[in-house]
Amino acid sequence: MRAREKRRVRKEADNTKVFSRRALFIGALQMSALAVLGGRLAWLQVAQGQRYKRLSDKNRISVKMLAPVRGEIVDRFGVPLAVNNRSFRVLVIPEQAGDLQISLRALQKVIDLDEERIEDVLARAKKTAKFAPIEVKDGLTWEEVARIEVRLPDLPGLFTDTGQIRSYPFGVATAHVIGYVGAVSKEELGEDPVLSLPGFKIGKTGIEKRYDREMRGEAGASEVEVNVVGREVRELKRTAPKPGKRVMLTLDGELQRFTQEKLAERRSASAVVLDAQTGAVYALASYPAFDPNVFTHNLSIPMWEELLADPGHPLTNKALAGQYPPASTFKMITALAGLKAGKITRDRRVYCSGHYQYGDDRFHCWKAVGHGYMNVIEALMESCDTYFYELSTEIGIENIAAMARELGLGERFGFELSEEQPGLVPDKNWKMGHLGEVWRPGDTIVNSIGQGQLLATPLQLAVMTARMVNGGYAVKPWIAGLVGEQERERENWPKIEMHKGHLALVKEGMDRVVNDRKGTAYSSRIEDPAMAMGGKTGTAQVRKITMAQRMAGIKNEELVWKSRHHGLFVGYAPLKEPRYVTAVVVEHGVGGSISAAPVAHDLLLETQKRNPAAKILAASAAE
Repeated sequence: MRAREKRRVRKEADNTKVFSRRALFIGALQMSALAVLGGRLAWLQVAQGQRYKRLSDKNRISVKMLAPVRGEIVDRFGVPLAVNNRSFRVLVIPEQAGDLQISLRALQKVIDLDEERIEDVLARAKKTAKFAPIEVKDGLTWEEVARIEVRLPDLPGLFTDTGQIRSYPFGVATAHVIGYVGAVSKEELGEDPVLSLPGFKIGKTGIEKRYDREMRGEAGASEVEVNVVGREVRELKRTAPKPGKRVMLTLDGELQRFTQEKLAERRSASAVVLDAQTGAVYALASYPAFDPNVFTHNLSIPMWEELLADPGHPLTNKALAGQYPPASTFKMITALAGLKAGKITRDRRVYCSGHYQYGDDRFHCWKAVGHGYMNVIEALMESCDTYFYELSTEIGIENIAAMARELGLGERFGFELSEEQPGLVPDKNWKMGHLGEVWRPGDTIVNSIGQGQLLATPLQLAVMTARMVNGGYAVKPWIAGLVGEQERERENWPKIEMHKGHLALVKEGMDRVVNDRKGTAYSSRIEDPAMAMGGKTGTAQVRKITMAQRMAGIKNEELVWKSRHHGLFVGYAPLKEPRYVTAVVVEHGVGGSISAAPVAHDLLLETQKRNPAAKILAASAAE
């Protein structure tokens, strides 16, 4: 009995020892784990505390980019030509919308939203981050905003916001010069992060495109604290966006509007008004035109297609891109080339019988009965073709082409608007290189009166005229006078090697074109002697006149519009101290005397009344 008791006691003692050893082992393990955990916590708090604080901040701090205000465009008097207006818009965050198409369909029941716009938003959603807002529609009325706000619970992912919308106060009058802004395409996305902002627009054409980077500005940033559901709680920090630079043009806005209105009296036309001394452009217009304001609201495809299909080509800036035979306005170049070559003098006379015979070819003067004997001044005044036919073969195409290039034809001037075309001044090398044909005397004859392969833009014709009447200085056109605070440097235009007396003879001829009763533009003269203008008419053939038509005496104005000749006129004013020049082209206007000269009369008269050259750009910038 005692022996069993002893064995029991001994066994319990052994069990106690085993338990104590196990407890000690487990305790040691627990202490080790606590030590490791404590050390880890200390490491996280001390060594990695700042890192995890930053990660935590990222989870609760949202950084939003702030759109900069686009720089305005103003005329030389500071009158706004392109401004920014406050605009209401609706945006969507695809991530919050769930089924984006369902949300957009729901919105379609609240405001006017066409299928094209819905498809566009869906397409953009596939290309952008799901959390990035996408502009659905801008230019909303306050009533539309109110309807959306009331229905927001039924429009997941959608919200309203305020933004900027570009506005063009002069509308169609400045469309081709100012251009317009539009949405950023995938191809246009670059390194500038501001381009990714919803609804951000950049310049697509005109000055808006040329100075887009300067006017774009720099984005700002707003750091905001958000709660667990992403709603903003408060703003922590703000870096204001840097607004874009203002661009001041040489244009006179009211003169530009006046020019556009005058062109609108014709079916299709263009015109330029230029400072003969500085090259500053005061008006540059093309008709028909378009309203750039429609492009700020995401122009629909049907409207775009309608503009493209318009036979008047409203999207084309004809003053820069229209290339026409200079017609009889080119006779002044032939005259100057002949004077320089010694083939023409003031007293040399040529007989015009109504045509000129060269070998087997007969070249007709516009006046079938002929002009009789003509000197260079009379030939310019009455626009005698035969005079220039006969002398052109003596002068030679190389001399004529060289003079044309000296006066600005056949070249781009590096003008600020990209639509500028070079025109064409043909010669022997050009014909052989492009047509594989030898230059013939007949080519020289027809080119001497501005026909043949010759092509010029209205801008080139204005520059040509300026170089003739300013004493032979090679001015070039320019239109942006100030970008921000940077004023364009005044150019010291090079002098063209040309005899002063030769220029005086041509100017006398231009004077008599308008102010002599026999002149081709006498009916368009300016009566006020202090504002009187000089100039030269031109009628550019758009089709070959057959002998049968010539014998039948078919009048140009009796033909269908597309078959009528173009009307041209280049002019300057005032006569004694030329300051302003203009070039007008009326497509299918029958003739320069009928269609273009009356427009030029109005433009030069109005320009002199307004006298934009008296306004110094630097002075207006300081106001």
